[in-house]
Amino acid sequence: MGISRDSVHKRRATGGKRPIVRKKRKFELGRPSANTKMGPKRIRLIRTMGGNQKVRALRLETGNFSWASEGITRKTRILDVVYNASNNELVRTKTLVKNAIIQVDSTPFRLWYENHYGVTAGRKKRDQDKNEETVSKSNHVQRKIEARKPFSKIGQLLDDQFNTGRLYACIASRPGQSGRCDGYILEGKELEFYLKKIRMKKS
Repeated sequence: MGISRDSVHKRRATGGKRPIVRKKRKFELGRPSANTKMGPKRIRLIRTMGGNQKVRALRLETGNFSWASEGITRKTRILDVVYNASNNELVRTKTLVKNAIIQVDSTPFRLWYENHYGVTAGRKKRDQDKNEETVSKSNHVQRKIEARKPFSKIGQLLDDQFNTGRLYACIASRPGQSGRCDGYILEGKELEFYLKKIRMKKS
């Protein structure tokens, strides 16, 4: 028997049984879940209704993640799955699904932050930078960077994550439908909320 999305087999709202008057139809079909895992990119094209296509991601290792407060997006590596509100089994098996909380590599975002503000993200790295040689910049570039510095504040929780080299992010795309794993970096109240959930799960 195939996977079906019909409601013909269901009972009435009153609880009474409905007679089955027809067989399953093609437009009611369902497909097995993608269960996208982490690994070298592996996708499959699926023909759907109307000759359209879905892109089924079986393995993914990178994605585009946006840093909303700074208005930038960078391609970065996916490192781990740490929380899923719907099912802990998806965390254990490291399955990539929409709204899963994952950890991504912070390097692309840290490099952008350093170039844009002339300040290194993460307190430990700031101490190391004092000993490093400064790269010579034109007066015009230096003035631009100095003007940006007052706006270079990021939250304490996010700053601490730059020290570890990993940022918490949320998946906003549907890897099993679009073949992509894109999302956004967690910040502010949302980051606090999920950190609390992750700590509760570990304890």
